Amino acid sequence: MEQMSLPLDVERDEWAWVGPLVSSVVTVIAGFFALVVVGFSAMACDACSSEKAHGFDASVSTAFSVLEVGFLGPAGLLVAAWGLPWERRNAGRRAMLALMAPLTVVVLFVACMAIVKWP
Repeated sequence: MEQMSLPLDVERDEWAWVGPLVSSVVTVIAGFFALVVVGFSAMACDACSSEKAHGFDASVSTAFSVLEVGFLGPAGLLVAAWGLPWERRNAGRRAMLALMAPLTVVVLFVACMAIVKWP
């Protein structure tokens, strides 16, 4: 049985897993903290009047929903970073995708904090 070999210009990158792994860990931790902060921000208006509290609760609920759906972006970036062929020619693309995933979580968090109508 013949073994399939890679073309001569394709070189396997044995360190290709490092960027996606670090990015996955940082993205999951950042996403967890973003969920916790947005979740706890609902308590910021416990002493507000009912009119202010109603508007605040609605905005926090919307921000939380945006954050949850927005996590599809970083997840897709991580899947793409892991899914690229482990060849040296893809190292730059893989690094860019791995870097963009946690940055997307930060952008989502800032957007969600902007959605909330603070008292």
